[in-house]
Amino acid sequence: MLIKTPGIGANLKNILFVYTFDQTPEMKNLSLKMDDLVFNETERITAKISKNRNRYINEAVQFYNLLQKRKIISHQLQRESKVVQEESMKVLAEFEKLLDEA
Repeated sequence: MLIKTPGIGANLKNILFVYTFDQTPEMKNLSLKMDDLVFNETERITAKISKNRNRYINEAVQFYNLLQKRKIISHQLQRESKVVQEESMKVLAEFEKLLDEA
């Protein structure tokens, strides 16, 4: 948005206003107890990659959540595949009976 401002001065005739919207999600405070070995390793890694600890842990938890979701879906698919397999075997047995009778 460009706004003309008369009377402010020769150098400031036009002022450009830029609006930005921060898309940062709300953060929750969390107290975390971490094993010393894990903490020390985390500190060494975050120092080497120049990333703050909070961002590193957030990304690690996000990655772990995705991994767990995939495992859940995989287990669900295995269960459902077993049910479908059992039903398919019943249908196959029925077809075999029909072929034997014919």
